Amino acid sequence: MLPTQDYYASLSSPVPGLILPEKRVVEVRNLSVYFEQQGLRTDAVRNLTFSVDRGETLAIVGESGSGKSVTSLALMRLVEHAGGVIHQGDMLFRRRDGQVLDLRGARQRVMRTLRGADLAMIFQEPMTSLNPVFPVGEQIAESIRLHQRMDRRAARLETLRMLDLVRIPEARNVLDRYPHQLSGGMRQRVMIAMALSCKPSLLIADEPTTALDVTIQAQILQLIRVLQREMDMAVIFITHDMGVVAEVAERVLVMHRGESIEAASVGQIFTAPQHPYTQGLLAAVPALGSMRGQPFPAKFPLLDKNTARIADNVPQDTVPVDIAPILQVSNLVTRFPIRSGLLNRVTRQVHAVEKVSFDLWPGETLSLVGESGCGKSTTGRALLQLVESQKGEITFNGQRIHQLKGAALQHLRRDIQLIFQDPYASLDPRLTVGFSIMEPLLVHKICRRQDAEKRVEWLLSRVGLAPEHARRYPHEFSGGQRQRICIARALALNPKVVIADEAVSALDVSIQAQIINLMLELQREFGIAFLFISHDMAVVERISHRVAVMYMGQIVEIGPRQDVFERPRHPYTRKLMSAVPIADPSCRQREQVLLVDEIPSPIRAIGDEPTTAPLVQVGERHFVAYHPIAGAY
Repeated sequence: MLPTQDYYASLSSPVPGLILPEKRVVEVRNLSVYFEQQGLRTDAVRNLTFSVDRGETLAIVGESGSGKSVTSLALMRLVEHAGGVIHQGDMLFRRRDGQVLDLRGARQRVMRTLRGADLAMIFQEPMTSLNPVFPVGEQIAESIRLHQRMDRRAARLETLRMLDLVRIPEARNVLDRYPHQLSGGMRQRVMIAMALSCKPSLLIADEPTTALDVTIQAQILQLIRVLQREMDMAVIFITHDMGVVAEVAERVLVMHRGESIEAASVGQIFTAPQHPYTQGLLAAVPALGSMRGQPFPAKFPLLDKNTARIADNVPQDTVPVDIAPILQVSNLVTRFPIRSGLLNRVTRQVHAVEKVSFDLWPGETLSLVGESGCGKSTTGRALLQLVESQKGEITFNGQRIHQLKGAALQHLRRDIQLIFQDPYASLDPRLTVGFSIMEPLLVHKICRRQDAEKRVEWLLSRVGLAPEHARRYPHEFSGGQRQRICIARALALNPKVVIADEAVSALDVSIQAQIINLMLELQREFGIAFLFISHDMAVVERISHRVAVMYMGQIVEIGPRQDVFERPRHPYTRKLMSAVPIADPSCRQREQVLLVDEIPSPIRAIGDEPTTAPLVQVGERHFVAYHPIAGAY
């Protein structure tokens, strides 16, 4: 039997003396949070003060580890479960019924009635936030049944409506799928649907669009704004993407090392930032169109945070002339079976990759871009035989990969390294990060342990971490720091090819710029070829020699980066470009060419072959597929 309304009211009676202005939803005063481990105390947040009104969006920005996520966890009273202690401060919160509570002093059973109802949060890493043993539909419906007291049938219908709202294709089929069966972007959309399902007073969005491609990101941002207006909802938006900040925020709070260093309106922050650190953040923002007229990749301008002075970097071509490709992919087809019925037979297939072909040269960066679920990550995994492909041929250094077994396959995986999209899931929680980075060096017998430890220290310093971090465990790092650790591990073996699957999507802009510069330095020094899988078009423009645009498992356009970005030929490519958020609040109301039709499903019945078309040359090394998909032709 579900608890009654009277029961909830008895738990959350307002405390006398707590007063907020009428429109104020949350007010944080002098918040301080610390973590203590092995006798050492780390101050994560110090004397933080801010407020958010109904219908207002406050963006909290700062580098990885600046205390942004700790602040959100403190508001949710989840920071205690992560070993944190709220040392001082008040966190006043107004419920939908007008009651004002001090969240710091609220009992845990009171907080359980608030979380998911009045107070909702979209977490940064959807795979670790969703329960792996329950279907995603049941996880959303559980929250709806608990807080809205609906029966199972009504809750399931409401769940279906929410999945449709966040534009999940074939939402009815997704209801009964498990988190591991969905792409990273799909999982993030499920998290957003879950957070918005009970129409909260305050929505805390911790990097909610990090895993999403630009078209879905634009739609999700629009969706949050529409629901915010409908429900008069307050939003705290935690992000490192200054383009998103310019798109959604009214006010901005800049954090550095646990403290607020600047707070102002979004217009003031972008036009007249006062603090050198804020100026540095804005200087590191990748801007779409900044590479216009330049055919080759170039480093991000290096930034001195104290002087806010930047130095230009000359574009450079690292692809040798008249040399054979190191990697060749021809007509790759990868499909996943879907079983159903009493006999558990294969009745349908997910057409993840359809007749994909491309070459990759030493010292070249080829970027794969496209929407979530378009087959980018599956293509990368197929190159290492981490997923089984039904057709096609993959050749590495003259060897056909599908013929390699045992030691030969292990040696291949030394030469081709993969940086995964979800850093927490790709690091063993039982091992220190130092050993995780060192392990491939020991497995492949590259060097002895003492030399391996020195290389680990060098790798950590190259990706912006301290050598002493080697003794810590993955859960002790922020999401961005964990991704830097994964990058260090991938580079440990000096591979010939690195498949970077959303490798910098979880990083703040300044660290993102450092990592991209590091990748370009290593490419110039060692001739590494990168297959760069990303949805961030501004980063892709900066790092790429060539770009391949994928849609529904197919490459619809591929060519030199300058041609694809400055003269896109396929309508879908143009839609991707138009959806990129611009780091300028004055451009917020610009007209966007968004995908308004329903995203087609890659699931087809056995024997129902998808429409494919050959790539037709339209310029030097520039090819376009002429077929009626994505609103084209």
